Amino acid sequence: MAQKPSIPKGTRDFSPLEMARRNYIFDTIKHNFRLFGYKQIETPAMENLSTLMGKYGEEGDKLLFKILNSGDFLKSCSDEDLLSRNLPKLTNKMCEKGLRYDLTVPFARFVVQHRNDISMPFKRYQIQPVWRADRPQKGRYREFYQCDADVVGSDSLLNEVELLSLIDNVFNQLGIKIIIKLNNRKILSGIAEAIGESDKIIDITVAIDKIDKIGIDNVNNELREKGLGERAIEALQPILSLNGSNSEKLEAITNILKDSETGVKGIEEIREVLETFDGLGHFAEVELDLSLARGLNYYTGTIVEVKAADVQIGSITGGGRYDNLTGVFGMSGLSGVGISFGADRIYDVMTQLELFPDSLDQTVKVMFVNFGSAEAKQSLKYIHALRNAGISAMLYPDSTKLKKQMTTASSDNIPYVAFVGESELGTDRFVLKNMDSGEQKSVSVAEAIETLK
Repeated sequence: MAQKPSIPKGTRDFSPLEMARRNYIFDTIKHNFRLFGYKQIETPAMENLSTLMGKYGEEGDKLLFKILNSGDFLKSCSDEDLLSRNLPKLTNKMCEKGLRYDLTVPFARFVVQHRNDISMPFKRYQIQPVWRADRPQKGRYREFYQCDADVVGSDSLLNEVELLSLIDNVFNQLGIKIIIKLNNRKILSGIAEAIGESDKIIDITVAIDKIDKIGIDNVNNELREKGLGERAIEALQPILSLNGSNSEKLEAITNILKDSETGVKGIEEIREVLETFDGLGHFAEVELDLSLARGLNYYTGTIVEVKAADVQIGSITGGGRYDNLTGVFGMSGLSGVGISFGADRIYDVMTQLELFPDSLDQTVKVMFVNFGSAEAKQSLKYIHALRNAGISAMLYPDSTKLKKQMTTASSDNIPYVAFVGESELGTDRFVLKNMDSGEQKSVSVAEAIETLK
């Protein structure tokens, strides 16, 4: 018996309808990227592991898909290496490349590698798949698309404001009510300083970034495992549970971090971003969330996360400011800020809320029925003219029963059907039927174009 075909866990096939809906999301995002002045680039699906490793923190490195070297991938491994079962050491010898984990690190590599070909500030967007060896679950996949927009070569906080406006535009056009959560890594550094644990800033941010997933009690347990004392953990609790308006939270955290130069700087930055964005007017709800950490190590300033207001799902967009990412590739002093739309989660939200337009179900505007060889050849001439006028049209490929052809048109949600029968062959006219109303009439190509447009 032949083995039943399957695909790897955490990956998916997409039907024509699903692709139409996905492209609706991509097109909306791409339109706004261009509207805000971003230019498109692409990078390879795989990068050298030396490019990827060490950029996402210890947990991120574990989620990288490594690619075995071509040919004899064990040739660099001795018997002693194999018997030691030291996985990190073996991986370094057997794998030189890996699938990209995100689009930001490859972008940083791109900027450094092509620095003589681009002018600063450089605004780029990129829509490509990424891969993470994560545990698949609802809303979390091993292969998924990211839609990134970044600005490098500018320290201005106006870039953050523009990205928030871009986020607001996209989700308003898609019809999704969102909550934009904001924080600043300098504030988090100030908090670590205020509780006496400055040297454990990475452990703190990685842990508190999981509050929504595992709860505050489990976060506290993780902090204990990382070596934080009970006094520091206790001092952290009221900070993470601050509530009220954004201005009230800013006032409270300002009092807490008044002796931290780094913390005060972060408060000044987030206040400027909030006030400027609010001054523009926006559809989204905006919340200062002091527990927001976004575990990636390269963020240094503003951090952003977007949640759907009406659906329980993880972050559907995220990003932030990074001041030193290109430094690891030999180009220091270049600041950047960017966001990434999670297209797959956005798709799940829109499906659950039934937000996709009905028109996406349509594959073509008009289908010509096939009555035979002569009729089909005449139909193809009309189809050619319609396509040249920008109207999608098709001929049913086989001369089969009319009922079967009409069923196809109905199931494919084709709004019009055209008939070229024996009586229409010498007339330069054909019958056009509206599948919704049932109305049909004899038309010329020009009349059909006017009706169909």
